[in-house]
Amino acid sequence: MNKNFQIFFDRAAGALGIRSLSELAAILNVNRSSITQARKKNSVPANWLLELFRSHGLNPDWLEGGSGPQWLKSGDAFKNDFFPVPKVRARLCAGAGSFETEARIEDYYSFQTQWLQNKGVKDRMVLMDVSGNSMAPEIKDGDTVLIDQSQTDIFAGMVYAVGVEDTIMVKRLEKHPRKLVLLSDNKAYTPIFLADDEMDRVRIIGKVLWICRELR
Repeated sequence: MNKNFQIFFDRAAGALGIRSLSELAAILNVNRSSITQARKKNSVPANWLLELFRSHGLNPDWLEGGSGPQWLKSGDAFKNDFFPVPKVRARLCAGAGSFETEARIEDYYSFQTQWLQNKGVKDRMVLMDVSGNSMAPEIKDGDTVLIDQSQTDIFAGMVYAVGVEDTIMVKRLEKHPRKLVLLSDNKAYTPIFLADDEMDRVRIIGKVLWICRELR
C-alpha cells in the first residue's frame, strides 16, 4: 500500500469526484476519526483499498502505486473464483523483541472465494507474519496467519491478533471476572492479565483463522 496518504486521497478523490475527507469517510463507511488517524500515520488500511474496488471498481494496484488501469471490471480480480487477500508488512509479536507494525501491503495472496466466505468476511481478512515462539508449537516463529478483522467478539480459548498500546501480538484470550487474560501456548511465557481499568489499552484486531508455514 502507498505510504503517502495524500497520494491515495488524491487518486481516490479524482476518480470518485470527492472533495473532502468527510466524503471519503462516507464512501468507505468509516468514522471521520478513522480517516484522521490514517492521515496522521501517513498510511491506509488494507481493507479500504479492497472496499473501493468492491464498491466502485477502482484498481487496488493503481490506488496503491499508480500501476495498472484505474478501473477494473467486477470479475477482473476474481478470475476462477479466487479472492486476493492482502499481506501487510506488520508482524505479530509472539515473544520476540522488536517487530514491525506498518500497515503497508506487501503482496496479495489468492484464496478460493467460497472457502473464505465459509470462514468469515473475506473483505476484512488480512495476512500477517508472526515473530517469536510464545505460541509454539501451534504457531511458530515465521508462520503466516490469516486474520478476519470482522471477528472481534471474544470466545474463550480462541486465538486473536491483539493490540496493546503500540504492540500487536497473537494470543489466546479468556475473559475472567473483571479482567482479560492473554495466554501463550508456550508455557515458558506467563499469562498477561489486564484489569477493567486497563481495557482502554486493548483492541481486538481480529480472530486468527488459518496458519501457513514453510518447511525449513
